[in-house]
Amino acid sequence: MKNHLLKMKKIYWMLCVLSFSVTIFAQNIIPSPKVIKQNGVEKYPVKSVKTNKMATVSVDEYYLTIQQGNVVIAGNEIWAKQTLLQLTDDQGCVPDVEIHDWAAYPMRGFMHDCGRNFQTIEMLKETIQWMSFYKFNVFHWHLTDHPAWRIECKIYPQLNDPQYQRQGRDVGKFYTYDEIRELIQFARERGITVVPEIDMPGHSTFFTKTFGFSMDSDEGKAVLEKCLDEFFAEIPVDLAPCFHIGSDEIHIADPQGFMQWAENLMKKYHRIPIAWDPGLPTSTTTFRQIWNEAAGSNAASTKKEGKYLDSFVGYLNYYDPMVYTHRAFLHQACAQAIPDTSVATGGILCLWNDVRVDDKNKIALHNGMMNGMMAFAERFWQGGSAGSIEHANLLPSPQSKTGQKVAAFERKMQFHRDHFLKDVDVRWVANANIPWKIKVENNGWKKAWGGAIEMDAFCENNKIERLDSMQAWATTNIYVDQDTVIRAWIGFEAAARSNRISGGIGKQGRWENNGRVIVNQTIEIFPPVAWNEPEKYNYHFNTWTRPQEEEPYTNEQFYWMREPAFIPLKKGWNSIEMYIPRTFNGQRWSFAFIPVSMKNNGHVGEVEHLRWK
Repeated sequence: MKNHLLKMKKIYWMLCVLSFSVTIFAQNIIPSPKVIKQNGVEKYPVKSVKTNKMATVSVDEYYLTIQQGNVVIAGNEIWAKQTLLQLTDDQGCVPDVEIHDWAAYPMRGFMHDCGRNFQTIEMLKETIQWMSFYKFNVFHWHLTDHPAWRIECKIYPQLNDPQYQRQGRDVGKFYTYDEIRELIQFARERGITVVPEIDMPGHSTFFTKTFGFSMDSDEGKAVLEKCLDEFFAEIPVDLAPCFHIGSDEIHIADPQGFMQWAENLMKKYHRIPIAWDPGLPTSTTTFRQIWNEAAGSNAASTKKEGKYLDSFVGYLNYYDPMVYTHRAFLHQACAQAIPDTSVATGGILCLWNDVRVDDKNKIALHNGMMNGMMAFAERFWQGGSAGSIEHANLLPSPQSKTGQKVAAFERKMQFHRDHFLKDVDVRWVANANIPWKIKVENNGWKKAWGGAIEMDAFCENNKIERLDSMQAWATTNIYVDQDTVIRAWIGFEAAARSNRISGGIGKQGRWENNGRVIVNQTIEIFPPVAWNEPEKYNYHFNTWTRPQEEEPYTNEQFYWMREPAFIPLKKGWNSIEMYIPRTFNGQRWSFAFIPVSMKNNGHVGEVEHLRWK
């Protein structure tokens, strides 16, 4: 059996292009199955589902066979049934198909930061449902951070006392042990292991405020040890075999000593420790979760001894959601062309919200969670990459082989948004085929593609020096068959949901950062509705630990959350010109022009029958 699977994997990596021959039913599955054969185009109502016992090489491997509505599954029953669910149409019918599938990496995770912004158990369950649908199998639960300790603490109840927590940050909110066990069991039933994190000794302002000493002091370690004794007694190893000890963004007197103490505790309780890298030094017994995006640092980190997880694909909250979705899909998982799980264990998609969130239902929307999850799931189930690219944050030409793969995956995402996610507000549309010619200052015109262009990446890729103040112009052309008016998301910034460095909201009647949009050289496009807070949130500095960090983001600060602008087009070719100024050093310089249709249910979709050049 093992040799058979190894042979199948080798064939897959050598001849993966064969997967493009399957019909539309199979093409809609995310993540894509490794081996699939569809027998005809007829569909039948599901009549029976039978489970067979079969030895498999990995816990993720599964077989799914459907013949005239009779379903037989073997191997990982949960993943097989999720694939079956994706094959089932609105009438409950399925095609005849044979699937043999397995994951490239054993750990495919998603992280929520509930230390800074508390989410209810019911909200987390909804996330876990979607994680399972896309075959994520690890929920990384960041339970402590500067504002608060979100775990019930019986031995030191002052850790749950609002007076020691950051005011305005869900004070007094924490998870009881019963709730933690409930969520762990809920996740396990859906194929997901929960990895709790107590970040130590960093990200712990609340701890110092509560006790009057830091976590890394002798007194602090004594308190922590009692807290961990209690936690591990309440949450035994079978419920949480892995435990995240944090250790990032902190400088202490004895880093080696502290980490050895923490690792010894994990050994005592038979837990597999995970820690951030960069972070305090760990031994090879600890899995390193690599997160730094500094050029060259991640490739070097993967060469260290010991197992690692890839979070250097970036954070959902840091990027423009349109840019991040493509970034995740085009990423080379674990920096490996072909998966080697001897040291690379997979990846974790992280969603941080350093800035206070008042409406927690906005977390997914403001960060493009669902579209990011789809792309991340595809990449870490498949492994490798979609092909060669020039820059992680720039799209390839739609005519290239890699560009064609991007377009094919966007079609999958469209299908998922309109069918499986039709009751979920997903603020994403396909946009990779939009061509641009861009000129920065007196440099020549260069090509770029995509509805959202990160200008910093464009300059870096074209070796253009970035100055504190710069000007750029972008142009594209749209063809329509008759005079019409389309709608488009327009933006000149995508502020990170972390440090809040931003040019803020535009002047009344103007776009942010004084950007401009001209149609056919004569018609200027302005924001379609008046700003509620014109000229607010103009912060040219990092807001961490400052009062501005407590000002929640609102919908009008993100172009994908705003009302699309009206764009009048005449029959034939129409020019779109964008003026894109860079107004200060540190600005997240970008622009977006994304045609979007607004459906009756308030959801978004693509504008049909547009041609570009």
